[in-house]
Amino acid sequence: MIEKFFFGAYPYLALAIFLIGSWVRFDHEQYSWKADSTQFLSKSGMRLASNFFHIGVLAIFFGHAAGLLTPHHVFMSLGVSDLSHQWMAILAGAVFGGLAFIGGLILWLRRMSNRRVRAAGRGRDLFILTWILLTLTLGLSTIPTSIHHASEGDAAVMIALAEWVQSMIYFRPDPSLLEGVSSVYKLHIVAALTMFLLFPFTRLVHIWSAPIGYLGRAYQIVRAKRRAV
Repeated sequence: MIEKFFFGAYPYLALAIFLIGSWVRFDHEQYSWKADSTQFLSKSGMRLASNFFHIGVLAIFFGHAAGLLTPHHVFMSLGVSDLSHQWMAILAGAVFGGLAFIGGLILWLRRMSNRRVRAAGRGRDLFILTWILLTLTLGLSTIPTSIHHASEGDAAVMIALAEWVQSMIYFRPDPSLLEGVSSVYKLHIVAALTMFLLFPFTRLVHIWSAPIGYLGRAYQIVRAKRRAV
């Protein structure tokens, strides 16, 4: 019953709160809709940590989306075998998961050790950053198991995970697909889903306001102000 809840109903609950909660917060608390940056208080290590963290997290998110939501026959038609797909996922997860973890850990230590930053922050900011690090740790912990499976030519777990995600997307939830999957994968899934559930109540909502329009904005000419003679 527990697994049926977490892998049958909980994903829908988390995503519903993620979407509805974000909308309600934007509608009622627009003043709190911001990243709450503390860079002006202390710039030490901020650029490196922030870049590592954001690049890693974005790459992991889109990598998971592409790898888990793409139908199996599409990879096969492109000439990507199951094992090749699994090794690509392992490599990308190790690189970008490692970047996100290093960046997140630096940001976490900064909040814990810098009194000005800690005083200006909120408890929920530190909590969600800690939760993200926990989720990343669990994700990185799946890599040794995945390497073991790939080394033995076994891609069954990766296929089961993809089929489970797709069963949720098509509203045909099938928790039984995860019966033979190691507990570390299941813990990672629950932690990631919980992050979506917590999303509307934290500073993560600023992701919705990502300035994508800047990529296509018109070219700007900046002229220096000349001194009067």
